[in-house]
Amino acid sequence: MDAPARPWPPPPPVGAYAEERELFRLLQNMLEELLIHKPDDPIQYMINHLKQNNDDAPRICVLGPPASGKTTVAMWLCKHFDAIRISQETLLFKEILTLTKEAKACKERKQKIPNALWANLIQERLSNVDCIKQGWILEGFPENQEQAWMLQSSGIIPRHVVVLYAPDTVLIERNSGKRLDPFTEEVYHTTFNWPSDLLVQQRLVEPEDLSEQEISKKLLEYHRNFPGVFQIYQKILKSINADQPSVDVLSQVLTYVQTRHRSAAPFTPRILFCGPPGSGKSLQAALIAQKYGVVNICCGQLLKEAVADKTKLGELVKPYIDSGYPVPDNLVMKILAERLNALDCVTNGWVLYGFPRDVEQGEQLQKSHIIPNRYHTTFRPAPTPEIQVRLRQHPRDKEENIEKQLETYYRNVKELEDFYEGAFYVNADQDPHVVFECIESCIIKPLPCKKLKSL
Repeated sequence: MDAPARPWPPPPPVGAYAEERELFRLLQNMLEELLIHKPDDPIQYMINHLKQNNDDAPRICVLGPPASGKTTVAMWLCKHFDAIRISQETLLFKEILTLTKEAKACKERKQKIPNALWANLIQERLSNVDCIKQGWILEGFPENQEQAWMLQSSGIIPRHVVVLYAPDTVLIERNSGKRLDPFTEEVYHTTFNWPSDLLVQQRLVEPEDLSEQEISKKLLEYHRNFPGVFQIYQKILKSINADQPSVDVLSQVLTYVQTRHRSAAPFTPRILFCGPPGSGKSLQAALIAQKYGVVNICCGQLLKEAVADKTKLGELVKPYIDSGYPVPDNLVMKILAERLNALDCVTNGWVLYGFPRDVEQGEQLQKSHIIPNRYHTTFRPAPTPEIQVRLRQHPRDKEENIEKQLETYYRNVKELEDFYEGAFYVNADQDPHVVFECIESCIIKPLPCKKLKSL
């Protein structure tokens, strides 16, 4: 009996469609929800999940020791994302939940609220429609490893965990100047963040438990519990120094929570290099191909190989190459499409340079479903005189040809940059290995998917 044929990889349009619509992430999220909640009717559960359309809603935990600025960060994130802030205060005094009375009773008796009760309160609050639709910012939870495990077992898994830190001496000093606006719940400071509004100044109050002894006790408890929390969330956790201007803290927090974690989706790199003559495209393409095993494709070299192999398309291209005239785009596209749709390119990915040179060629690539996935890397040209000097040293290049190529490049580059609006720009006028590191960092880091231009 013949051995079963090896399954062929999906055609390029299918892969491009899956990446553009983020199908793998969609299916991954649905599978995670099924395994966590274990519904009796998985099909109906998935239908409801898709109707909610909340996969991009923020799910963020803001952790840190007392006086590190958790409330300030959490409230700012809620305003930025229009999300729901959840903290001890909101759960006990602003929400009408079935377990609120029990938790308040513990508080009034000055007893510690059990971890299971906190976890059930949070689960009940997060199951409300506003949290499902808008997302949530969980401030100060979980406080210990047991709470973290309970939240996870309830299906409450944050996408990002922000941990603020600062020296204990700074936190103790900062705590003494903390003031609270009971009307808005915003936190101010007598030294670092005093409100300009006189009405706000007049209604500020000192929070409870402000003594140095009390804050020292809380810091000791935090340092004892945090390693267990870190162990659970270390893959999605970012520590940010809170001992710096609040603007810098908020900027770093926002940068982190807007990033996507690396996806486990199968990924076939399709990398496009653009840039003027002499900017080092061929060298960088060779380095990328060597390190990552992608197929290195130079459009000009591809045309010469077609001529040398005496293919049908090569015979049509030969007169143009022999006479020095540009090869028509339709012939270039046929040769290029045939090569990029070959098995090694579809399986391993590719890095392409030398095409497109203008927007029309870029549009033809897109119509042929040859779409560089979100790593359009464009080289910022080195200063023109230096490029020209470098190119003139090559015996095959003539001055008039170089100037003509540069003039063509600069005439078309602006429209091409607008067409590939998600491009990365790399300064090519530096050591080639530095350039390679810059390109590599752009290629390997996770990025939001760019929507393609409609033609």
